[in-house]
Amino acid sequence: MAEADSDPTLLISGGGGGGGSERRSLPDSLHVNGGDGAYSYTRNSYYQRSGANGVKETIKGAITMKFDVEKLCSRSNIISIADLGCAVGPNSLNSMQDILHFIRTKYGLQCPKSDKTLEFQVFFNDQPSNDFNTLFTSLPRETPYFVAGVPGSFHRRLFPASSIHFAHCSYALHWLSKAPKELLDNNSSAWNKGRVHYTNASDEVVRAYATQFAKDMEDFLCARASEIVNGGMMIFIMPGIPDGMPYSQLAASVMYEFMASIFMDMADEGLVSEDEVDSFNLPIFTPSPEEMAAIVEKNGQFSIETLELTNSASLVDGRVDIKDWVVHVRAAMEGMFIKHFGSDIVDEMFDRLTKKLFMFSE
Repeated sequence: MAEADSDPTLLISGGGGGGGSERRSLPDSLHVNGGDGAYSYTRNSYYQRSGANGVKETIKGAITMKFDVEKLCSRSNIISIADLGCAVGPNSLNSMQDILHFIRTKYGLQCPKSDKTLEFQVFFNDQPSNDFNTLFTSLPRETPYFVAGVPGSFHRRLFPASSIHFAHCSYALHWLSKAPKELLDNNSSAWNKGRVHYTNASDEVVRAYATQFAKDMEDFLCARASEIVNGGMMIFIMPGIPDGMPYSQLAASVMYEFMASIFMDMADEGLVSEDEVDSFNLPIFTPSPEEMAAIVEKNGQFSIETLELTNSASLVDGRVDIKDWVVHVRAAMEGMFIKHFGSDIVDEMFDRLTKKLFMFSE
């Protein structure tokens, strides 16, 4: 066991509706490990669930105070909910169960004499390559909502205009649609040679990541503005960083630095090529509350009702099992490494990562 601060969690809830978004295709990005094996996301997504649980009461409060179920159900008793970036495993199903409970409770408070029974349609969205089979076989026999799978990138339109009442996105929006192209150009000041992330990189590399994240968020917000009904609500939860804090101070930054050094060692040993290392960049960006507020305000199609930064370290008592943490990372990222470097070096890379983190924590 090692002392470690979990990276903070950023939660934003907002209401909005209206607006337009051009429907355009985006490449299918990589997905978390499917199935139910030792390295599956189903078995290894506890930390994501802990972060979501840390803001559960905030979500309950936002629905209780701001979600007008009576108005939204004035013409129909159907509530449509979208879980964006649902992945596989129990996290998405647990979140939907909580949200349905909060909405039903709010409806009972708003309409205590109503004889109308609410019905729920839940749309589970992720990339087409996501393991929807495992997700749907995990559903309980008595599911209190109608279920549909919606494959596609949430950076574009997924649903008809004004059809979604509540949108939820947990630990997915920090994944970029692609790594910034400048990182691969050896003539660019943002060439990210020998690194796999913007941790401790040049200002140009950091700006390239931030710019790509802002573009992706603009696409995401415009798409949701078209899909969410007037008076609807959207909540998203993601890794965050305090305003002004260097990214290198977060726990994940140490891991990304170690990944880069491991791949460079492997290049020296002839296990991978140096070009393969230089052309690999993790498409992950962690924003601050200030950055998120600026992006939402610039977009202008949503109002921010709640914006808070929490730290889920208390959920694991400030202690992280290194081996367990690495397996969780593998469940989320292994597909990217296999696609870029091949499957032969993956076991070795994660073994070396575990050893480096153990040595660092001693």
